[in-house]
Amino acid sequence: MDLLKNLTNLYIEAGCDEVGRGCLCGPVVAAAVILDGDFKQNLVNDSKKLNSKTRLELDSYIKDHVKDYAIAELPPEFIDEHNILNASIHAMHLALDQLVIRPELILVDGNRFYPYPSIPHQCVVKGDSKLLSIACASILAKNYRDQIMIDLHEEFPQYGWKRNMGYATKQHREALNKYGPTIHHRKSFRLAY
Repeated sequence: MDLLKNLTNLYIEAGCDEVGRGCLCGPVVAAAVILDGDFKQNLVNDSKKLNSKTRLELDSYIKDHVKDYAIAELPPEFIDEHNILNASIHAMHLALDQLVIRPELILVDGNRFYPYPSIPHQCVVKGDSKLLSIACASILAKNYRDQIMIDLHEEFPQYGWKRNMGYATKQHREALNKYGPTIHHRKSFRLAY
């Protein structure tokens, strides 16, 4: 980790993370964040460790205080065609494509990533709880995806998406068994017992 800290002092780094890999429905969403050198926020952490109120408060702060950020999503059809790992990595590439500032180093949460053209990357297991740029990306991606699922809940309330965000809760599984999948479900996933 010391080497990683030394690298991040030398390069413009973009932290990347994705949300929604384990969901039964909805898009996979990725974010890329380039921090300002003066960025300080003690509450920033892995989005899974924060409640929704804190995440939403941090969302605006992050967007207002970083050098650059971008968010990208890929729909269930893309996930079904290319598999969730490929879709997650492609979504991160799409987020990186949208950055106005070109990073010199990409820091990725997890242990898998495909090389991005002409920019080196470093995978960091549990990076969303170790590196601020990845934690910020995690928060932006989570809030963005949660809002999509809350909006979709209005159309399909029986699945409980405003609470489970598309994950395989008991209510979601029971609704799938009773009503079947929607157009937002990932057909390549095991949807029912």
